Amino acid sequence: MKIVPVMAFLSVSVMVVMIYQAVRQELELRSLKSRMLETSTELKQKEHSIIEEKNKIQDLNKQLEPLNKQKDELNKKKLDISRSVQQMTDSLLICNTDKEVTEKKKAETTKALAEVQAGHEEAKKRAEQEIQTLKLHILDRDKAICTFLDETKEEGRKLCSIAKAKR
Repeated sequence: MKIVPVMAFLSVSVMVVMIYQAVRQELELRSLKSRMLETSTELKQKEHSIIEEKNKIQDLNKQLEPLNKQKDELNKKKLDISRSVQQMTDSLLICNTDKEVTEKKKAETTKALAEVQAGHEEAKKRAEQEIQTLKLHILDRDKAICTFLDETKEEGRKLCSIAKAKR
């Protein structure tokens, strides 16, 4: 008969252990459930904040879109301006070289013109001297003719009076 109390004791002990295990599991399940609820609310909050941040990013991207277009346009204008500046610089270099060539030609032409004018002036002086010499010869000849000419005739008087007037 000793077995029955031992068996009853063992049964009660096993039951107590099982009840303890069940209570402990129930408490663990409750704590896990509460932690899961806390985690899910945190997760929802984080998801909500992520969605808000994504919306903010989309709004900023929408605001940046016209600025990016403007930036692209400005870059195109800058490129066009740099091309035109390069073309103008090249044109300026060409013009400067043309100017130098033209100035050299002008200097040469001016020098040649001065030489021609000097030659012309010298020829003019020589021609004037020759004219004066020829005039003197003509006057001397007219004087010589007047000495031999008959001044009683009208043609002779006219010729000699012109010669006397020229003297």
